[in-house]
Amino acid sequence: MSQKKTNRALVTVGLLAALFIGALDSTVVTTATTSIAKDLNGLSLLSWIFSIYTLTTCVSTPIFGKLADLYGRKSIFTIGLVLFLVGSVLCGAAQSMTELIWYRAIQGLGAGALTPVTFTIIGDMYTGEQRGKVQGVLSSVWSIAGLVGPFVGGYFVDTISWRWIFYMNVPVSIVSFILVFGFLHERFAKVSKSVDYIGALTFTICISSLLLALLTGGETYAWNSSTILVLFAVAALFLFVFLWIESRAKEPMLPLQLFRERRLAIPYVLGFFGFCVVAGVTIYIPLWIQNIMGFSATKSGLMLMPMSVTWALASSLSGRYMFRLGAKTFMLLGTILVASGALWLYFIDMGSSYVQVIGIVGLVGLGMGCISTPAIVTIQNSAASTMRGVATSTNSLMGALGQTVAVAVFGMLFNSVVTGEAPSQMKMADGMHLIFVAILTVAIIKLLVINLLPSARKSQERQSV
Repeated sequence: MSQKKTNRALVTVGLLAALFIGALDSTVVTTATTSIAKDLNGLSLLSWIFSIYTLTTCVSTPIFGKLADLYGRKSIFTIGLVLFLVGSVLCGAAQSMTELIWYRAIQGLGAGALTPVTFTIIGDMYTGEQRGKVQGVLSSVWSIAGLVGPFVGGYFVDTISWRWIFYMNVPVSIVSFILVFGFLHERFAKVSKSVDYIGALTFTICISSLLLALLTGGETYAWNSSTILVLFAVAALFLFVFLWIESRAKEPMLPLQLFRERRLAIPYVLGFFGFCVVAGVTIYIPLWIQNIMGFSATKSGLMLMPMSVTWALASSLSGRYMFRLGAKTFMLLGTILVASGALWLYFIDMGSSYVQVIGIVGLVGLGMGCISTPAIVTIQNSAASTMRGVATSTNSLMGALGQTVAVAVFGMLFNSVVTGEAPSQMKMADGMHLIFVAILTVAIIKLLVINLLPSARKSQERQSV
């Protein structure tokens, strides 16, 4: 093996390690919530350790993606990894819930760089069919993390301390840093840069206001409260200002031309609606299992495992064969599978079996896996190399926004039916069935959207760099 291939392999391992701890952090913390709340006496603030992480990750993702285009992938990846590492250490040492929330914000900032810049570096190092195969492996990391996260978190909580779910990131981050910083040799032209500071600021205010409204609406504040209405108004105002600035900026933070090219815009829309479906399935299926079918919390958690397995399998296979059959073919197949799972979900009732529910989540996972890898490869093949970072990060942002919006909207729909402290089983079933109708509606929209994606000749896809 040549030195170049050896270096590339080592960098890939380092990137996989960074992506894994970033993905693992999303699942492992949930297993420690009870211990954290008990140890830090902050049950009322518990939701904020997730909300603040989501908020800072969403805000920083496109910013880091653009900075990676301006200043190089290696330096921005290193900054993100260091932020994530420092945040992890501080989280493990937190002595109060308020401290933990602030430190999770730092960790989220770092996570905003890890995922998009990792995918961008892979897009730079590999071309053609190799890119699809490696991106398929990277996409599988999220599913694997979803499988092992609860077990890893449970082990540390039961045998040592919840603090080690954060400390375990230290050795993995160090290994990732050594491999990427030491063996990634990128060629990056040193030219004068024009940083869109005003665009970044207005984007941050817009997204922060929107996410705060979505994350606190219906829980901390009523949806029709002045606080939520003001947050939505601020988000709308700064969105308008942001779009105006981006249309005139020399180096826009989020180039609007990304949304004018259908081979970029359609995968973004599919990602947004796809993760709306995922959010609905992962939140309300376990609720159905426990409250309607009467199974334990453990069984309801295990029920989601088939989705992780089929997602990882489909991601790998689609990355391997998408250049033979076409990216759109796999994305169309995935969309049909997701819609089929949503339709099956619509027809489940109080007499449905556990096996039927497993089939539904497995089908949705299979569909999402068929979409995720071809989508990211299509985006990277369609974007210019000078915009590959921000194009990739925008895809991550759309998925995160889809999940956040879905949680808020589905929660509002559910609460419109299920009221009171002790709702009946029938009321719970009616509330969740309304969510299943909403999920099916979103899946149908996806079916309409995928047909707008233009087909590319396989030779073009295979030769894209």
